[in-house]
Amino acid sequence: MKTIRVAPSLLSADFSRLREEIEMVEAAGADILHIDVMDGHFVPNITFGPMIVDAIRRIARVELDVHLMISEPGKYLEKFIEAGSTYVTFHVEADSEAGRLLEEGRRLGARVGIAINPATSLDQAESILEMADLVVMMTVNPGFGGQKFIHDVVPKIRALYEKKRRLGSGFLIEVDGGVNPQTAAIAAWAGADILVAGAAIFKSKDPVASFEAIRKAGLEGLAKRDDPAAFPLA
Repeated sequence: MKTIRVAPSLLSADFSRLREEIEMVEAAGADILHIDVMDGHFVPNITFGPMIVDAIRRIARVELDVHLMISEPGKYLEKFIEAGSTYVTFHVEADSEAGRLLEEGRRLGARVGIAINPATSLDQAESILEMADLVVMMTVNPGFGGQKFIHDVVPKIRALYEKKRRLGSGFLIEVDGGVNPQTAAIAAWAGADILVAGAAIFKSKDPVASFEAIRKAGLEGLAKRDDPAAFPLA
């Protein structure tokens, strides 16, 4: 049975009470947590390293989806896998040998994937799509939480979904950026299996209600996925 998973992004969580934040979204039904790793070079922000991922791993009871927004991801791939990442994704824009990194990550025991920025063509990832466990479609320009969903990416998400169907591939499609109860339905209709939501959950007055609203909207979008006219493409 097809479903939609919502991955709360800890970038927007209150780190002074991280355990409580994680326990809250787990109790709401989250079975995956998203962790944005930024290096101040590939993107203009600095966040977490492997030690933080390891600390989260010891708190969380669910899968960890670690998104490497960093230059030279191959230098750090093993460290993040050792820290407890379930999924590790890196940007196709950051490494010209993405296929080799996908093979290496899988050898090290993780599920591995690629992330694609809004301005990047799917053609850049064409040759490695079937090697990936996860393809992250960015619907904001990476670097900061709380940005608005870029609707122009929706046709690209839909094109990836149609390509996945034609190939008969098993990779998951994740949509990351600006996901909230208003944008979750169109992202799911376009092809998302996983919806990453940060500020829309953790900055909400009622994070649990927001999580549930995003999941409900995602399921509504999923139910209309086979109707090409259900949503505008932009």
